[in-house]
Amino acid sequence: MTDALGAIWNRIHCYRVIVPHLRAAMKDAGTSRIVDLCSGGGGPWLRLQQEFLSGEGLPIHISLTDKYPNHEAFKRASAVAGVHFYLDSVDATQVPAQLSGFRTIFTSFHHFGPKDARAMLADAVARHQGIAVFETPRRDMRTMLATCAVPLLTWYVTPGIRPFRWSRLVWTYLLPVVPFTLVVDGLLSCLRAYSLNDLRELTDGLGGEDYRWEMGEERSWGVGITYLIGRPWKGNRAEEEPAVSAYSQL
Repeated sequence: MTDALGAIWNRIHCYRVIVPHLRAAMKDAGTSRIVDLCSGGGGPWLRLQQEFLSGEGLPIHISLTDKYPNHEAFKRASAVAGVHFYLDSVDATQVPAQLSGFRTIFTSFHHFGPKDARAMLADAVARHQGIAVFETPRRDMRTMLATCAVPLLTWYVTPGIRPFRWSRLVWTYLLPVVPFTLVVDGLLSCLRAYSLNDLRELTDGLGGEDYRWEMGEERSWGVGITYLIGRPWKGNRAEEEPAVSAYSQL
């Protein structure tokens, strides 16, 4: 399932429209390092990092993390220049202090209830790190109808997923468990998604004068993207910490 989702995101590449927002926020925070939370199989970073190299040519270093690390998928991702992975389990609400960098989370924030979601944001503020949340699920009929196209996309991208596995074909075509589960998960995700008003409530009182929040919506290829970005304000940010030895490029 995570392989299929990663293939879909990299095929439609809808998250490219958020690059200017994230690039500006990283400059404000004074960092070129990304700590991606709840990375699953690698998410959209395998293509997004190319967007950062184009345009202004900002080089970035990406570390993929997860509470239950998919080491096999992370190793494949590490073949992409600038993409690393963190070997140990990482709780997104309590990121280890040695993992310094701008935190990102793609299409996973809705899995956290309000208490844990606020804890995730508060942890970034407390450690004076930037954080960016990007979500495609939304509580509207248009998005939910679009989610019903996920099985078609799954059937389309599956033959190109590597490494090739016969079991992947079985569970996608012969017994379509993967596309069925993805569409159900997508619809439930829409129902759990945070609106802009919800995000305002979650960030209320977090950060003070030395931390700034921005939120809004973008659209790419008909896909709506809700974003929330927080970063330390200029003149108040902490020094970046040295690179972490636990990063791996196996």
